[in-house]
Amino acid sequence: MKGKTIGGIKKWWEGDDKGDKKKNREGPVPAQILDRLKSLFEGEKIPYRVISHAEVYTSSELAQSIHAPGRKVAKVVIVRTDSHYAMAVLPSHKHLDLNRFAAVVGMDRVTLATETEIGGLFPDCDPGAMPPFGGLYGLSVYVDESLARGPVIFFQAGSHRHVIEMRYQDFISLVRPTVDRFVVETFRKVSGF
Repeated sequence: MKGKTIGGIKKWWEGDDKGDKKKNREGPVPAQILDRLKSLFEGEKIPYRVISHAEVYTSSELAQSIHAPGRKVAKVVIVRTDSHYAMAVLPSHKHLDLNRFAAVVGMDRVTLATETEIGGLFPDCDPGAMPPFGGLYGLSVYVDESLARGPVIFFQAGSHRHVIEMRYQDFISLVRPTVDRFVVETFRKVSGF
């Protein structure tokens, strides 16, 4: 699998690669997504670590459960434009600025996808636990530049019980996202008020 394009990886992911003629029309079940991610990383010879943790549902709970700073834990937000969906990947302790993101993707307006839409896009993931590999689902991926400040990245592996840790540069080389700024900026104290 070494050196495949994301399109080739997507075909492999869907079971449409050489030697695998049994395509699962429903997509893999959630228990299999972790195995597929492992296979992808091992095929590309990318080191990674799977961390099992207590079942959690929010990004702040996730960061606490694996004892990692929020700036290293990726949160995936699915955004709807007029014609398609896109994946925004940002640090778990930050919030998406929809206006700024709309400018990044070249749209006048974007909205958050609904739970039903997300379930349809990621049938092989627990709700809200999709990994930041949008290309495998036909989605463009956008990563906030503040996530790039660390040497490693943690992200959910399709379930609320497993996280993958890998080098940020390996993640970028696999996903090839657009990197830009689209998180809500916090106010800084500049005076003695």
